[in-house]
Amino acid sequence: MAELIISVSGLRGIVGETLTPEVAIRYVTAFSAGTTDGPFVVTRDGRGSGSMVAEAVMAGLHAAGRSTVDAGIAATPTTGVLVRRARAAGGIQISASHNPPQYNGIKLFSAEGRVIPAEPGRAVLNRYQKNETQWVPHDRLGTNSESADPHADHLQAVLATVDAEAIRKCQFNVLLSPNHGAGGLLGERLLRSLGCKVTVIGGEPDGQFAHPPEPIAENLGSILPKVTELGVDAGFCQDPDADRLAVIDATGRYLGEEYTLAICTNHVLGERKGPVVANCASSRMTQDIAEKYGVPYFQSAVGEANVVDCMLANEAVFGGEGNGGPIDPKVGLVRDSFVGMAQVLSAMAARQVPLADLADELPRYAIVKTKIDLAASKVPAGLEAVEAHFPVAQANRMDGLRLDWPDRWLLVRPSNTEPIVRAIAEAPTEASAHDLCRQAAAVLAKL
Repeated sequence: MAELIISVSGLRGIVGETLTPEVAIRYVTAFSAGTTDGPFVVTRDGRGSGSMVAEAVMAGLHAAGRSTVDAGIAATPTTGVLVRRARAAGGIQISASHNPPQYNGIKLFSAEGRVIPAEPGRAVLNRYQKNETQWVPHDRLGTNSESADPHADHLQAVLATVDAEAIRKCQFNVLLSPNHGAGGLLGERLLRSLGCKVTVIGGEPDGQFAHPPEPIAENLGSILPKVTELGVDAGFCQDPDADRLAVIDATGRYLGEEYTLAICTNHVLGERKGPVVANCASSRMTQDIAEKYGVPYFQSAVGEANVVDCMLANEAVFGGEGNGGPIDPKVGLVRDSFVGMAQVLSAMAARQVPLADLADELPRYAIVKTKIDLAASKVPAGLEAVEAHFPVAQANRMDGLRLDWPDRWLLVRPSNTEPIVRAIAEAPTEASAHDLCRQAAAVLAKL
């Protein structure tokens, strides 16, 4: 049996094995015990197990005396918007993101409409482990209400960040691939609101993934040729809970997720200048763009909560993670594929150029991501050895070990769930990036 995966902001597990109704109830009541008064927004992606987990979550909260707002199937960034609209005590998104269908999970949102940061997350975990939930008598049970239109406020918030009329005039032809996740409900509505002709593939949010759910190139073999067959201007591919977006240009070229953040940042900074934040595993493209516009660039540790903490601390106008997760504080403090689609189309409309040109004008790098077997007990010595092997590089221990050179970088960080470290490198060429990962692996193999 696989272990339950618990992070500071949520958990994931295999339904019926590690993720059971009892686990879900214990976890969300541990969360609710540390919050202020108010209801909890409950949403889910399209997985078949989502309704069962949602029912367990809401029943547990009601039994603990807390009320709920059932928003049904909705994207993770939509959850953040709903929490703020409802002045809720928090939010609970039921999703395992890009994990396979047998998984599901629970992501926790604070009253600010963001994924909870580390300190309150650790407090939730502590209460969960103690299993000290206090149940209420029959006359104090929580109640449930349903959200009539969970997507409306999020739609309006995204539309307000772009020149919607300019986009409408272009009458873009686009392909949207939600892969039977939550993204199609708002995604199609947003794109049609922007005057696009839309072809949706896998729009039914039933969790019957047509391909492995992470929107990376090797999983999109059935989608890439559709772009050229249909003659669309852009292809947009979401993960199941729609907080990540990969883009495809009109030639069927997979630009990927790193380009989502970079293209959006380049466009946003042309309209509103200010600090930008990305995590330390994101492409250097975003840093180069910030330098081009003369605005401060900040790096955070990996993880959405860390990016948001850094954005708030530095009053950033834009940020995100290079896994296709742009964050626009004008919309919310959550990675948002809908922000990505709107800003990409806005950039195409403003410049009157195809998507391929927006990508090709950016600095060109190659990223390589590898895994290296290493016991947790050997990680500290391993990081020291890797740093010593590259004495010229600028070292940073914010999150594992990051080494920087003028035109490349290497990140070596331990996994929280497996006896491995992840080595990620970016360089002007793929061969150079591979070489950095290879050298790190060779050093660690000697331990």
